[in-house]
Amino acid sequence: REYEDLTERTALRRLLPTAGRRLLDIGAGFGRLSEFYAGYDEVVLLDYSRSLLREAQTRLGRDGRIRYVAADFYAMPFAESAFDAAMMVRVIHHVEDVPALLDQVARVLCQDGNYVLEFASKRHLKSILRYLSRRQQWNPFDQTPYEFVEMNFNFHPSWMRAHLLGAGFHVKRQLTVSHFRLAPLKRLVPARILASFDSVFQPTGDWWQLTPSVFVLSTAGKPNGAPFSHHLFCCPACSATRLDESHEAIACTSCGRRWPINDGIYDFKTTLPA
Repeated sequence: REYEDLTERTALRRLLPTAGRRLLDIGAGFGRLSEFYAGYDEVVLLDYSRSLLREAQTRLGRDGRIRYVAADFYAMPFAESAFDAAMMVRVIHHVEDVPALLDQVARVLCQDGNYVLEFASKRHLKSILRYLSRRQQWNPFDQTPYEFVEMNFNFHPSWMRAHLLGAGFHVKRQLTVSHFRLAPLKRLVPARILASFDSVFQPTGDWWQLTPSVFVLSTAGKPNGAPFSHHLFCCPACSATRLDESHEAIACTSCGRRWPINDGIYDFKTTLPA
């Protein structure tokens, strides 16, 4: 998927601020997009897979600027307003409860914090043509998310925008990505040439979205104007921000719950005995 990777990097370079205080990469995996971490004082890689985080740690090192966190993104173990930027690429198509996830992202971003989201769109040119020619049954104009295989969803751009607004985000810019995602074309034309053409058309996303991938830049709006918080972690059970950290574990001083730190990876999927 070299072509898709190149187009996604182009979109991120256009949307994600190059520098900031603390960046959250949600569903970071093995750190594929690590080139975008350089300008941030602190970076947090969040993923459910410990093995992928271990791979990221091997690739990116342990300089203390990057934290590796294994956790459920429906219950992020981060303090409110802990980040001034967040990114999420090739992840939300696996999310069943999008509003719950967006609420979590809005919670951990500070006022006007930037959120770059990529989602798989159901309303793209190929699906429209297939529907109009009766080669597919599902309707790309219907705003209901389409689950094409179990736990893999495509979303209508208007549906996603409405839920971003519902979570308190202000949509600033949209880019259409992967205009040329056709297997025969990718076999015939080098990926970098296709990606350069894709780059020309990406800005049309502010007017229409007819590609299988859409990038959205939005900013968090807080009802109380919450500024950036220097606290990073909070207890995912009781939301307390006073946590004691040792080399082996991190513990909540309020409810007493403890989570292991396994060789530099914060494991909020496993609760230790009190």
